[in-house]
Amino acid sequence: MSQHARVTVDLLVHSASQLLTLAGGPQRGAALGALGLVEDGAVAIHAGRIVANGSTDELRQSYAAREELDATGRVVMPGFVDPHTHLVWAGDRAEEFEQRVRGATYLAILAAGGGILSTVRSTRAASLESLIAASRPRLKRMLQHGTTTAEAKTGYGLTLETELRQLDAILALDAEGPVELSPTFLPAHAVPEGISPQTYVEQICAEMLPTLNRWWAEHADGRPLPFVDVFCEVGAFDLKLSRQVLERARSLGFPLKVHADEFNPLGGTRLAVELGATSADHLLQIRESDISALGRSGTVAVALPATPFGLAASTYAPAQPILQAGGILALGTDLNPGSAWCESMQFVIALACRYMGLTPAQAIAAATINAAAAIRRDSDVGSLEPGKQADLLVLDIPEYRHLGYRFGTNLVSTVVKKGQIVMPERTDGMG
Repeated sequence: MSQHARVTVDLLVHSASQLLTLAGGPQRGAALGALGLVEDGAVAIHAGRIVANGSTDELRQSYAAREELDATGRVVMPGFVDPHTHLVWAGDRAEEFEQRVRGATYLAILAAGGGILSTVRSTRAASLESLIAASRPRLKRMLQHGTTTAEAKTGYGLTLETELRQLDAILALDAEGPVELSPTFLPAHAVPEGISPQTYVEQICAEMLPTLNRWWAEHADGRPLPFVDVFCEVGAFDLKLSRQVLERARSLGFPLKVHADEFNPLGGTRLAVELGATSADHLLQIRESDISALGRSGTVAVALPATPFGLAASTYAPAQPILQAGGILALGTDLNPGSAWCESMQFVIALACRYMGLTPAQAIAAATINAAAAIRRDSDVGSLEPGKQADLLVLDIPEYRHLGYRFGTNLVSTVVKKGQIVMPERTDGMG
């Protein structure tokens, strides 16, 4: 193709030592870790979308760019997708951290009225504006560490009014950008004080979920319904009550997620598979038979290694058995004020390599294309393929294995979201 016949695009990211495309869709079982690596790679971007990827020479011959981003000596890869966060809350639980260091367990603190219920009290007292203001810095740190799309849950209200206020905050932060948020409604996160679990579940099913359906139509500007999630656990919602919430949500058209088998093997994973949930998350105590069911299903297994790390626990999600069963494995932070105040998917990758036995390539795939599948966004984000949204990172590392190998420092030098350079923040008025 002659110089004059080149197609003009908005942005050309070029000369990457390694371009990781993650092409080909979610990766199951033994296929996890296919990076689609291109040496001396480049990505052509126009109108917020990827036009082409390939070698720098190939793309320079075909495309002329209004702006170029030189990635010489660095890795270019998709933006991280964080499929499990509790982004919006008020207050902190530093005092409880000290209690846990001295030997108190997470469930014991919850049973004494602390834990989630402590954050509930702070969040109920917070205005919408203060919730947004408290959450915005967390979201900015996520972006700085390479997260370009994330799920965000309610669950610190436990009343309809406060749960909807959290949803309002999530929608407002999503509108601010640049990080895109995928909302989840989690009123079944804990049982409020002064009410029985059964009575509360009846309130969720009879009042909260139908009201949410109407509220969403009025406030969400035509976007897909949010996920509905439940914490299926001893001291929270047993298997029967979890099923009651999830079946009611499904009957109203909501997609499902489940906090499953974190501290006790209750069978939440099996329930998630049976009901066709998009994901089952945590899975530290998953039963062997449920791993087999998960591996045969379309339900994504979301591992959250920052949580057992944050709790100083020795058990992590059994990644290798899940992969051997053919499962779709994803990684997330579980960002929350109690067990995992962690905004960095880079650190999650480092933990997954050390404590779950994943290779860096497997962890990268689990944090991008498979994580996108865990929030039903894999057709649009999570890989660098023509037609997809142009969300990508430039990492200040010579090759991809430094992700996982290194930890405790931020390896991201540049973040591109929808074709725009958003980190470092632009000061020329063009960002």
